[in-house]
Amino acid sequence: MAKKFSSDQIEVKHHPEAKRFEVSIEDYLAKAEYILTKQRIIFTHTEVPNDLEGNGIGAALAKTGLQYARDNKLEVMPLCPFFASYIRRHPEYKDLLAPGVNV
Repeated sequence: MAKKFSSDQIEVKHHPEAKRFEVSIEDYLAKAEYILTKQRIIFTHTEVPNDLEGNGIGAALAKTGLQYARDNKLEVMPLCPFFASYIRRHPEYKDLLAPGVNV
């Protein structure tokens, strides 16, 4: 059964040296990994432990990663199905997509 956490426990940290955004709660680690090029951020993998699902952690990772892209004027390529789905559900991020990329 998934554990429940309040939104104030969800703190996304950016670890550029590891090329990922992370949320650490208790002994659990959720992450969104990426590849960074000069003009693009390519989101490759998002992982939220089963015990943390349903707490909005994946959404927090996506929102933080996409805001990072916006702040740094990076085009987004969502190879990760979760990021593609998040952008589909939140069209305010579609302007970040690299030319020719559809979600």
